[in-house]
Amino acid sequence: MVEIEEKPKVSEAPTGGRKPSRHGRGPDSLGGILAKIILLGVTDAVAAFVLFQLALSAEWLVFGISLLTTLAINWIYLRRGGLPAKYLAPGVIFLMVFQVFVMIFSTYIAFTNYGDGHNSSKDDAIASIQLSASERVPNSPQFPTSVLEKNGSFFLLVTTPEGEAKLGGAAEPLHTVTPSTTGPTGAATGVEGYGTLDFATLLQHQAEITSLSVPLSANPEDGSLKTADGSTSYVYTPKLKYDANADTFTDTATGVVYSDDGRGSFVAADGTQLNTGWKVNVGLENFERAFTDPNLQGPLLKVIAWTFGFAILSVATTFALGLFLAITFNKADLKGKKLYRILMILPYAFPAFLSGLVWSGLLNPEFGFINNALLGGAQIPWLTDPVLSKVSVLMVNLWLGYPYMFLVCTGALQSLPEDVDEAARMDGAGAWKIFTAIKLPLLLVSLAPLLIASFAFNFNNFNVIFMLTGGGPRFDGTTFDIGSTDILITMVYKIAFGTGTGRDYGLASALAILIFIIVAAVSALSFKKTKALEDLN
Repeated sequence: MVEIEEKPKVSEAPTGGRKPSRHGRGPDSLGGILAKIILLGVTDAVAAFVLFQLALSAEWLVFGISLLTTLAINWIYLRRGGLPAKYLAPGVIFLMVFQVFVMIFSTYIAFTNYGDGHNSSKDDAIASIQLSASERVPNSPQFPTSVLEKNGSFFLLVTTPEGEAKLGGAAEPLHTVTPSTTGPTGAATGVEGYGTLDFATLLQHQAEITSLSVPLSANPEDGSLKTADGSTSYVYTPKLKYDANADTFTDTATGVVYSDDGRGSFVAADGTQLNTGWKVNVGLENFERAFTDPNLQGPLLKVIAWTFGFAILSVATTFALGLFLAITFNKADLKGKKLYRILMILPYAFPAFLSGLVWSGLLNPEFGFINNALLGGAQIPWLTDPVLSKVSVLMVNLWLGYPYMFLVCTGALQSLPEDVDEAARMDGAGAWKIFTAIKLPLLLVSLAPLLIASFAFNFNNFNVIFMLTGGGPRFDGTTFDIGSTDILITMVYKIAFGTGTGRDYGLASALAILIFIIVAAVSALSFKKTKALEDLN
């Protein structure tokens, strides 16, 4: 019997089951450790700065979440093993910050009155009312003044009758300073670290400087200083006196009393409301307002109907044209097929917002190329007529959207088996019958999810609407800046950031939730219905 000599086993180093890295590039190499330390150091430095700012602002909930996140990042990347967590952590963090947090915060805002005049606390609102509603004190002393600037903010440097120099800004009460320069009369004109504005600069920022109100002290009832010409300031005292015990404002001139209405505003008995309020929870008021406010109810229903019409017609027209071109240029013996396909997808290569601006110029009723060159100087209101503006939006969106459908339909057509066509022809089926009974159902198996996604995209197609028509022409009989071609997303943008009735983030967030519910419901229903197409396989 032949004995086989058994080779001795080579003992393995305790590397935790991992092969030693080659050329010192592995995760446990010196270079890997240094890179990990540097990246974590930068991350922790940024986190420390953010945590410090949050602590100063007393944002303790966000502070706690940020601290736990920072500790979790360090634990994930400093411990051995856990390789999947190291790859998943960045994506999960970005998902939480840019998706989950945004959704939660938008939902919270939808149940508040957050917007212009209601964007801070009650204490801030009281202080703002006292500063804004003020009148000049009769026979008040004049203060020689210089306007200073620092980091984009303006300050007043005044000299009191006693010769003392004081400096203050909108958020910084007057305090004594040592002037670095003085004028011929001995009045202070400059302070170290601040820039003194000359006459030309004063004129450029006249509105900001004349509206600047500098508190005399931390108590707003002590009054403030204002200047009308940038060279002399006067004392102003609040026209509205606040009674902390009664929680009311009283107009010193008329005697009208403004009380807290429990909804973030001070309101008089006749319903008059002070402009500045504060943020409070209002429950479902924003959702009710969307369908009960006379200024919003009618336009909202029209916008919802047009949004569905725009999304459905956009998907239908782009799919029909894209499929037609895909079938046309899918012939094997067609000459120049590659060139034609390149030309077909050119609109897809241009950014949609730039294309919208270009088409806006082409369709200009007075100076546009289409009216002047192609139609011999016709005055067709492509963008100002309620009906023609909608037609223009659909045509431009067709031009922008058909290349995508052309690409996906071409790929789907090329994946279909050719023997199906040959069998149908042998059975006597014509081209139209083959297309409607065989090709189209087979195409919809793979294209139905893309059509649903296209519907969701066009439901929120902000670029083409905003860049082409701006949502106009505007509806009559409403104070909101809402027009015939506005879809829900452009309407939400105007309510949140528009200038017509001010910014109303609470109402805009409520409408955004409405958009989410509609798109989610339509998509879920569509996917459920398209399951029947799977039987075709």
